[in-house]
Amino acid sequence: MSSGGAASAEAGSLARLNPGWFASVMATGIVSIAAHLEGLTAPAEVLLWAGLFFYATLCVLFGARLVLHTRPMIDDLGDHLRGMGFFTIVAGTTVLGSDCLLVGGWSGLAQGLWIAGTLSWFVLVYTVIVAQMLREPKPDLETGITGTWLVWVVATQGVAILGHQVAGQFAGHAQSIVLFSLCMWLLGVVFYVSVITLIVFRLMFSDLEPSELSPTYWITMGAAAISTLAGDFLILGAADYPVTADLVPFLEGLTLLVWATASWWIPWLLIMGVWRYVINRYPLAFEPAWWGMVFPMGMYTAATFNLSKAIGHPALADISAVAVWVALAAWVVTFLNMIYTLARRPLSAGAI
Repeated sequence: MSSGGAASAEAGSLARLNPGWFASVMATGIVSIAAHLEGLTAPAEVLLWAGLFFYATLCVLFGARLVLHTRPMIDDLGDHLRGMGFFTIVAGTTVLGSDCLLVGGWSGLAQGLWIAGTLSWFVLVYTVIVAQMLREPKPDLETGITGTWLVWVVATQGVAILGHQVAGQFAGHAQSIVLFSLCMWLLGVVFYVSVITLIVFRLMFSDLEPSELSPTYWITMGAAAISTLAGDFLILGAADYPVTADLVPFLEGLTLLVWATASWWIPWLLIMGVWRYVINRYPLAFEPAWWGMVFPMGMYTAATFNLSKAIGHPALADISAVAVWVALAAWVVTFLNMIYTLARRPLSAGAI
């Protein structure tokens, strides 16, 4: 390919850059946290730095896309299949903030990332959602919804979790921030119920092709798992924050409910994976959605570990002790697949 052709292809790839690429930060950050919770210090620290590298690189790429290809980026906001991917920016920012706090001990950076994530959430929730409501013509449910829609939930709960973690750094405002985190957690649960109802309806009453069952459907479990983790923090911190102290029985019940929901999804996801990749021989080619499969594995590990403490049931920690190795293996496989794909198709892979 000539230098002019390569430049043109590179520009086209940037113009079509998938909004969901920040899922790599989400997945890397939460697997780092899961490893840290299970005492695996070296993997946790390596993944922390990997997450920071991914985040910095993607910020540069998406900043360049915003400046150089503004129109395609705005069009993506109203796209029912791509628009929700922008919420990975919020989720990646807040999960990375938690990783920086827990693994790196960088409280100031975590505080800044929470502010950035919260502001991004408010911007996106009133641009992406409104743009898709006002779009004409709209797709039908069969072609317009995927597991990516649940990143909306993940982003909301990410703001709730990191807000609770950094609340003590805001002198005189800690109680208000915890109340805000509580409200975001509840809102995230409402969003989950709303979106999962549409997804189940689509799966039950519309034909399903192997190509349509992308790895993003793992977020059906991941969104419930991060809702569990947010509830865990609210329960564990109730003694320090009167605003949640009287709600502990309610918090425990709802948190256990969403954890049970996350657990229920796992066998279904494994069965459907066999249906897609083994029975229908769908190729195992990399796409950014693969990171959306890794993220739930790490999140389920962290959520279950903290739930064992929140409700005083240590046996649950045995589950997380096994799950962390599954999450680490999934991260390694996905990372290697990504490197292999980018090496073979560097100009087009970003637009997948």
